[in-house]
Amino acid sequence: MNSAAKKTLVHIGVSLVVLVNLLPLIIALSSSLRSVKNMTNPLVLFNEFTLESYRAAFTKMHFLQALLNSVILTVVSVVVVVLFTAMAAYPIARMNNRISKFLYLFFLSGLVVPSQMIIIPIVQTIQGLHIPSSQFTPILMFITCSIPFSSFLYTGFIKSSIPLEVEESALMDGAGLLRRFWQIVFPLLLPVTVSVIITQGVWIWNDYFFNMIFISKTAQSPLPLAMLGFLGDQTNPTAWNVLFAACFLCALPLLAVFAFLQKYFIGGLTVGSVKG
Repeated sequence: MNSAAKKTLVHIGVSLVVLVNLLPLIIALSSSLRSVKNMTNPLVLFNEFTLESYRAAFTKMHFLQALLNSVILTVVSVVVVVLFTAMAAYPIARMNNRISKFLYLFFLSGLVVPSQMIIIPIVQTIQGLHIPSSQFTPILMFITCSIPFSSFLYTGFIKSSIPLEVEESALMDGAGLLRRFWQIVFPLLLPVTVSVIITQGVWIWNDYFFNMIFISKTAQSPLPLAMLGFLGDQTNPTAWNVLFAACFLCALPLLAVFAFLQKYFIGGLTVGSVKG
């Protein structure tokens, strides 16, 4: 078999894999573009084009309020994670002693135990501290769970991509530690910062688990909780067309942010993972 035939087979194989992965999204998009009562076989694609399901989803889930709640949860959590882990990773990456190695392993140990395994003692602790059920509680959990992976990325990126000579020249000019970090190092962390924003922001935006446990008021519900209203029961079947429309409405803000930040994403994620 010549090289051209092999290349053609590879392209066909890749195309089939892409098609298989895209097929569920295509079916969901087709269903979302139907009217609410159109229960035609979902495999019959794009037999109707209407925004009725989107209008129903927008109204029923109080989209603007839920969107604002999701933005608050995600932005506050990601901003704190970026600031905290960048400042924590800087001395860990620059110091070469037992303390820095211990701190690096201490942060990484958070990746070993999933938070779902210890959620019961966490809830008991929060109740014992009399912390009210509000948006503050899931934000606290999001920050805690994002620190290990984010510190890993920042530490590796600083070690592999931030030359020490840049800081030494600033030190010779009389720049203090905070000034060197904020004016010299932190701007150079843009690629890995974007990677942290995307990787952690996506799961915080889509998280259902912590929000379900800690948020009890409907007015504070983010988008994942607002979508619960579309799940039916034995007497009230699920309106799948409206549910699919709600899913796409929830995904649109993430797609917009990723389209804006994607040129920084790959570089920060790969370079930041070279050294540990």
